[in-house]
Amino acid sequence: MSLEILDQLEGKIKQAVETIQLLQLEVEELKEKNQQMQQTNDTLRGENEQLKVEHNNWQERLRSLLGQIDNV
Repeated sequence: MSLEILDQLEGKIKQAVETIQLLQLEVEELKEKNQQMQQTNDTLRGENEQLKVEHNNWQERLRSLLGQIDNV
């Protein structure tokens, strides 16, 4: 093999290694972002459940009040 071909191969290998390192960094960043989003999702799901319970409680109270009005 000529020296020129080896130099080209070395350059391509270095470029591939740099690309892999950048992709690994990006994967780590995305993992962290995913974890944060999962925590936000969990928080919002809990909030949603709480609001559903609150909504149902209000509906029951309104039904009760309307029932009392009907009895008058």
